[in-house]
Amino acid sequence: MKVYLESFGCSANQASAEIMKASIERLGHKVLSPETADQAEVYICNSCTVKYTTEQKILYKIRRMGELGVQVIVSGCMPEVQLEDILHANPEAHILGVNAISRIGELLSSIEKRKEKELPGGARFEFRTSEPLGFLNVPRERSNPNIHICQISQGCNFSCSYCIVKHARGKLRSFPPNEIVEDIRAAIANGCREIWLTSQDDSQYGMDIDVKLPELLRMISEIPGDFKVRIGMMNPFSVLPILDDLVEAFDSDRIFKLLHLPIQSASHSVLKKMNRLHKMDVVDTIIKKFRGRFEDLSLFTDIIVGFCDETDDDFKETVEWIQKYRPEKVNISRYSPRPHTKAFSFRNLDSRISVQRSRELHKVCEQIKLESKQAMIGWKGRAFVSKYTEIGDVLTRTDSYRPVVISNSNLKPGQYANVEIVAAKPGYFLGKLAKDRSGSET
Repeated sequence: MKVYLESFGCSANQASAEIMKASIERLGHKVLSPETADQAEVYICNSCTVKYTTEQKILYKIRRMGELGVQVIVSGCMPEVQLEDILHANPEAHILGVNAISRIGELLSSIEKRKEKELPGGARFEFRTSEPLGFLNVPRERSNPNIHICQISQGCNFSCSYCIVKHARGKLRSFPPNEIVEDIRAAIANGCREIWLTSQDDSQYGMDIDVKLPELLRMISEIPGDFKVRIGMMNPFSVLPILDDLVEAFDSDRIFKLLHLPIQSASHSVLKKMNRLHKMDVVDTIIKKFRGRFEDLSLFTDIIVGFCDETDDDFKETVEWIQKYRPEKVNISRYSPRPHTKAFSFRNLDSRISVQRSRELHKVCEQIKLESKQAMIGWKGRAFVSKYTEIGDVLTRTDSYRPVVISNSNLKPGQYANVEIVAAKPGYFLGKLAKDRSGSET
């Protein structure tokens, strides 16, 4: 069968899509590109339900594909929390549970057998598992052959009032550390040079088992080979109990000095309503500890603007925090009420206020980013070659994960090079190979 798979949302979803694609091809089906999606006999929507706009786009897609006579499979988070919405849009949609990506082959086989027997549609198929299966040490069809996305856990032990993902993915289940290490070891042997550790909250890893994140990072750092590790999002309230050990683990040459620490708001009253279990002095302690150890640290954060009852003063506190700590990247989202969450019943702000605040914060962040980028021009130092670009240049990363594109070089992923930043573009830097004392490029 001809299968078109479209994935929405986070890097964990992206990893699941890569695993499913490999499974589909192993069974002899053809995975279509976006350019040939109109030829699909089966459409797989690997869904995300974090934002209302994404949810509506997905519901339109599965409705439209059904109207065109295409068999529709919905995987990802939506089937766990919005099954009624899915079936309202397409009553014949098949379901693949968020933990059941390893069963995509069974589902496709069921659809194919019904097609071969020329049986009419009607009864839909639904495959689920209570525990996550098939996320590690399985073949993948990677979107980039040099990057391996390793999911280290499923679920979350906390309950932010706005978050639907907890309801979709359940309680925290940390994957065995030895299986994670073997998964990464195999990826490196397969040519991957950049490893992304992903989950709903990386710093929660091990809260349900004996091995915590710092120990896992030390185990990963001991794997032979030329590779670097990018650690994903970590919430302040789950970082604090492991802070000292985590900073020590980050000291490994294998780990990018990137701290992705979502605060969502700098106002304590908003944080309380969000059920975020941290105070801003904890955030300050974490950042100061990391910056004190790693001078060139990159700081990423996430902000939700327009949360229920957020006042002008609350928003001002967030803006002032951004101006003080000057993160290299800020992921800004306008609050979107999600079903099944505690905040769904809260009083919402006028959407025009959220739009205005979002624009204002974007403007502040863009100015900070521009000033930061200009300050980096002329920087010289060591960079890790991550991957080839679409036009054949190489994308390198500084130790703090800043992207520097080098043209006209013989560099290959996995190598190190001394580079000089010569210009800044909106999403990356342009660089050249720096010369050593003898005048040779390195």
